[in-house]
Amino acid sequence: MNWESLEAFIAMGGYGLYVWGSYAVTFALVALEVVLLVLRGRGIVAQLARIGAPRRRS
Repeated sequence: MNWESLEAFIAMGGYGLYVWGSYAVTFALVALEVVLLVLRGRGIVAQLARIGAPRRRS
């Protein structure tokens, strides 16, 4: 597909809201997953520290 301008590319033939909206939702969910994984990892490390398990060195 060829677009005449940046505005035409963003509009995506009238479907831009759905296309860019789906990209935004996907990006937000992936970012949320990364944040939750980091928090879960920190929680596991803290829990292991509380019970006295030795930390693994990398």
